[in-house]
Amino acid sequence: MGLKWTDSEDIAFELLERYPQIEPLTVRFTDLHRYVTELPDFEDDPKKSSEGILEAIQMAWHEEYKDA
Repeated sequence: MGLKWTDSEDIAFELLERYPQIEPLTVRFTDLHRYVTELPDFEDDPKKSSEGILEAIQMAWHEEYKDA
């Protein structure tokens, strides 16, 4: 069962593991979109993202980053 755009918490955890040195709030949405779609477990349609979805992922990633 792969990751979907709505799995913001799971995506955030995977992004933190893959890019531990990146401060999530410095990432542009175009780069974030690429990071998410390049995750090995990501299986959703890349065209189904939106600014709101990317923002939710970025905020979840930021929370994981702060807690790490």
